[in-house]
Amino acid sequence: MWKWEVAEPRGVVVIVHGAGEHHGRYLWLAKKWNDHGFDVVMGDLPGQGKTRGKRGHIQSFNQYLDSVEEWVNEARVKGLPVFLLGHSMGGLVVIRTLMERSTAMIQGVILSSPCLGLSEPPPKTKEFASKLLHRVAPSFSQHSGIRSELTTRNEEVREAYLKDELRVTKVSARWYQELSKAMRLAHRYPEKFPNLPLLVLQAGEDYLVNKYEVRDWFNHLSLHEKYYKEWEGFYHEVFNEPEREEVFRHAIGFVNLLTP
Repeated sequence: MWKWEVAEPRGVVVIVHGAGEHHGRYLWLAKKWNDHGFDVVMGDLPGQGKTRGKRGHIQSFNQYLDSVEEWVNEARVKGLPVFLLGHSMGGLVVIRTLMERSTAMIQGVILSSPCLGLSEPPPKTKEFASKLLHRVAPSFSQHSGIRSELTTRNEEVREAYLKDELRVTKVSARWYQELSKAMRLAHRYPEKFPNLPLLVLQAGEDYLVNKYEVRDWFNHLSLHEKYYKEWEGFYHEVFNEPEREEVFRHAIGFVNLLTP
């Protein structure tokens, strides 16, 4: 876990990264939150970044929830409003954490292209094989299918991702089954998502996440305050697109409505 702190913070933002990446890809975003008076707490999810254990593998999705709960507990220490920001799989992790764990002091939630369905699910034969391997060889790994050219139109970010020694390119059969289960649970029990202010920032040209599944989940939520913004023509990583300053303005505007 790492922290980026300011002299007189207005609140704390906990950022949860997506699959195949790590917290270091969010340094630009952390600085933006600092510039607007917010501390930032980030870490690497199990099997990702600098964590120990087999890369791209988990025994249970609850391992992700445990990590985020730890980061949120750290964010609560100063007694300030806490905001959760999750990207892609990190968005799904945030959703499942809020469904299952304490929401004390959490003031609002931002989801960036949350993984609530895959743009191109694996063929049925591969799906069957994954279910079988999940039982007999859970750590067996295959390529994740995440290609840099599908994540963002920002060439500089693409090149950096390709050279990134911490990126994870393979995922295990158990990881995929746990991801699938988490997506099903999020859709099946929308009533378990707490009544917190929510902002969804969805890529309009998303080649990794099925934006229609995201919309469907969003529409089934009974919240007092929820906002959905789809960025036409943007690729999956909206906070890495050439127009990311505009995306951040949308995010900080949402947070400013909820903090003094």
